[in-house]
Amino acid sequence: MTNVFTPLLIKPNAEIKRDWSDHALWWEQKQRWLLRTAWTLDKYGIHADARLVFMPQHKPLRLGLPNGITLRLRACFSSSVFQTVMGICRMLNIRHPEELSLLQPVEEKKKKKDKNSAEEIYDLTEVPLSSASRPCLYNGMPAHFADSPQMEAIYKMLSVTQPPPAPEVIAKQYRAASVVDKAHIHGRWLDSSRCLLQQGIQENSRLWLRFKYFAFYDMEPKYDVVRLTQLYEQARWAILLEDIDCTEEEMMLFGALQYHISKVSQSEPQMLSSSAAMDDLESALQSLEVKMEGESNDMSNVIVCFRPKRMTLKGYKQYWFKFQDTSISYFKSKEESIGEPIQQINLKGCEVAPDVNVTAQKFLIRLLIPAPEGMNEVYLRCENEQQYAQWMAGCRLASKGKSLADSSFQSEIQSIRSFLAMQKTSSGTHGNAPANDESINTHSLVSPRYHKKYKAKQLTPRILDAYQNVAQLSLTDAVMRFLQIWQALPDFGLSYVVVRFKGSRKDEVLGIGPNRLIRIDLAVGDVVKTWRYNNMKQWNVNWDIRQVAIEFEGNINIAFACVTADCKIVHEFIGGYIFMSTRSRAKSDTLNEELFHKLTGGHEAL
Repeated sequence: MTNVFTPLLIKPNAEIKRDWSDHALWWEQKQRWLLRTAWTLDKYGIHADARLVFMPQHKPLRLGLPNGITLRLRACFSSSVFQTVMGICRMLNIRHPEELSLLQPVEEKKKKKDKNSAEEIYDLTEVPLSSASRPCLYNGMPAHFADSPQMEAIYKMLSVTQPPPAPEVIAKQYRAASVVDKAHIHGRWLDSSRCLLQQGIQENSRLWLRFKYFAFYDMEPKYDVVRLTQLYEQARWAILLEDIDCTEEEMMLFGALQYHISKVSQSEPQMLSSSAAMDDLESALQSLEVKMEGESNDMSNVIVCFRPKRMTLKGYKQYWFKFQDTSISYFKSKEESIGEPIQQINLKGCEVAPDVNVTAQKFLIRLLIPAPEGMNEVYLRCENEQQYAQWMAGCRLASKGKSLADSSFQSEIQSIRSFLAMQKTSSGTHGNAPANDESINTHSLVSPRYHKKYKAKQLTPRILDAYQNVAQLSLTDAVMRFLQIWQALPDFGLSYVVVRFKGSRKDEVLGIGPNRLIRIDLAVGDVVKTWRYNNMKQWNVNWDIRQVAIEFEGNINIAFACVTADCKIVHEFIGGYIFMSTRSRAKSDTLNEELFHKLTGGHEAL
């Protein structure tokens, strides 16, 4: 056998006495780490012309967090991004790292005369990397953050909400002007199956750590201080930068909650304890499940009104509605309800969106019903809050394939009622809400759209009015309420990719949500079709022609090629959400990494 000698690139003045245990060989041409130390170079297929670089596996990385803080820490460049994120989350004390990933930041436009805009970077490169599943805590924080006052100050920045950003800071942020711009951002997620170096990420590169999968599991304020804070910050910036649409009333409520959270966080140093309500949540849900088991909720004698088509010239017509299982049926009158209905509508897989104005007593439910030719639009108009809460809860459950007898029906009603209560205009004051507060900066609490629409003196009383309904909430409850309202928005959790469906001549948008895929008309922005994951039989990717094919129940097959992102990103989103749905409380402490890579890795996992 002929010996093969391969030149290694090693610095001539390297200190021989230093610790080389973290170093490994990187095969530059093949973009591959040589980590199997028992293998010979010949077994790897390396020849004399190979370029091998001897370098450390862990290198500094600049990491931008959702709250705007930038950390400099040591990250693993030789493991998959999935494992690298797990290591980062262990260091920062963030549970369930599978919900997060790394995103290449959007290039910001460099402005002239901006010499004082150098960002402050907090150094964590001296923090030792631990392989333990959970960090050792000291005074409620990981031990490595308790080493010095400086480190404690960094942890406080991670675990305490930031004050509302100045209007000029909001103005400097990149804002997606269209769904195509959002699609380009969502195409910048790193591949979870490959390492940083394989994706062109170099030492001291800048990346964003963000929540990628909007399926938040086992959220415990007592243990998830950093996780909750960063999730709140990501949600807040999504609202302020109009990444997600909301109504004007909802925006005022978001502004009021931000104002309240900012005020309370100044008096409550850390969000380390959960509220009594959160402590008792699990036992309450268990007792509710026992109570609801076998019960049948009757909503068969409720009168609502509806409009069959969006562009019709006719107004709403009054019908007698019956809600049964996951379907609604309507009749001309109560007397005719014993016979055949005019129509029965199955709500499974439909889109449910609120259209509510409590002040104007407007309680509408907008339904987009899947149909062979696209989506049929139906509006239900309720007479009052109580009727709206029941029907909205029923429609939401039915869209997920659940009946009114489901154990979550009553809790869904209560959640909707509490949201409506916060939108009510309060005639009295609560003592904590002054009639006019000069310290409130409305332009820091609402998106730029409302800066142009209203003056500050018009926004202030509206935000303070909404504030009266949340002024009694604790810091933890206020953050949780903000996240609940954010998650109830119609477009919550959607990531966008511009695609070309097989057989189509035009580009369209695919919205990928926690429980569904949405086909969106790029020209007008209307939802054309919705497919739910629980109706999915299989999906696969033709890696040669870069095409995704999905098969659903009922002989429904779709196929598309991706325009603004690699098809691996779509494959990873779908597989990732399927993986999130497999988690259960019994095995919440153990993360099945092998299953994640099987579902998201594609041909690289085989």
